[in-house]
Amino acid sequence: MSRIKIKNFGPIKEGYQEYDGWLDVKKVTVFIGNQGSGKSVIAKLISTFSWMEKALTRGDYDSKYFERKSKLKNQYLSYHRIENYFSKHGDTIIDYRGDSFHIEYKNGNLKINDAKNGAYPLPQIMYMPADRNFISNVRTPRALKQISPSLSELVTELINAGSAMKGPMLLPINDDVYVEYHKLNDIFYIKGNDYRIKLTESSSGFQSLVPLYLVSWYLSNSVKKQSENTKEPLSSEQRERFRKRVQAINDNPDLTDELRRIAMSDLAKEFTKTAFVNIVEEPEQNLFPTSQRKMLNSLLEFNNMNEGNKLIMTTHSPYIINYLSLAVKAYELKSKMKIKEEKDKLNKIVPISSTVSPKELVIYELDESDGSIKMLGNFEGIPSDNNYLNQSIKIGNIDFDKLLGIEEDLCV
Repeated sequence: MSRIKIKNFGPIKEGYQEYDGWLDVKKVTVFIGNQGSGKSVIAKLISTFSWMEKALTRGDYDSKYFERKSKLKNQYLSYHRIENYFSKHGDTIIDYRGDSFHIEYKNGNLKINDAKNGAYPLPQIMYMPADRNFISNVRTPRALKQISPSLSELVTELINAGSAMKGPMLLPINDDVYVEYHKLNDIFYIKGNDYRIKLTESSSGFQSLVPLYLVSWYLSNSVKKQSENTKEPLSSEQRERFRKRVQAINDNPDLTDELRRIAMSDLAKEFTKTAFVNIVEEPEQNLFPTSQRKMLNSLLEFNNMNEGNKLIMTTHSPYIINYLSLAVKAYELKSKMKIKEEKDKLNKIVPISSTVSPKELVIYELDESDGSIKMLGNFEGIPSDNNYLNQSIKIGNIDFDKLLGIEEDLCV
């Protein structure tokens, strides 16, 4: 399990107050909080440092390549457009400890050490930005130019997902609604019982859901297929052997750039991905509550396909937290069931493939007023109702009671 510590970076000041500031990145990790509290900042840092760890493990780059502030700031953090979030006082701390490498930024310097934690599941990392519905608002996704790198990558994987579809695919929204992809004209369609429209003509909910669902489906299945013959993560010895082979290719003066590229491509085929890290901003975006539930269940099902998979989400929706509670409770009930009839009954409420172990779920609350982070409590593994999102609903109910009190006074 990886973990990260963040202090004095953007809206995050003191950060997490417990466990010496370490945030665990579990199989399902959720960040909630107001706008500007730093939810997406943490998600983007996890994305960046997870990718750096993968590149180091695979031997794409050595530690000296990364150990320059300009590389971290101007190249890798600029990918998510957070390169200007460093503290002007020079007291920013970003400490990432993964299964393969320990990467620490402190006092303006970046240091990298081998974590020596044994096996490492090579991940396919995907960042799903909140502005993903933008790519559905043009005639063809390929027509997009000069967009953010994360959106550009999402466009690429969306086209790959469309090309992998064998026909219309049922969407986790409403009833009997499908998405189709026409490769020849590079257009996605939404299809119901008595209509067929372009994705660009559909509602904002479809435009947000289709890229998220299709890319998550495609990448999770792609990783599962890759890992079928390589179920065990690479050991430390295997990683070191792989890095030496990469170094030998890079140091060979007889190889042209083209031959070096081919050699690296052939070598990479031996290093298959065994995990899918799905980082999603606002999975609930523009979706009705029942559709939020179906979407979340799909993401959890994809996440359960491989042991090393991780689902990291930022959310403003109290429904997402509620539905995660259902998934945890269903997991506990599933472990007690022995006969098919019991499991069938459970499956009608929460798909068994979408259940979550309470040990593999963590929810963090971020406070924009002081830049702090705290872990949401739980009762026997079930996320607490006493969270920021439910408190907002409670405040609305209290204010409504106050209005009723004013109404009574007016009638006197």
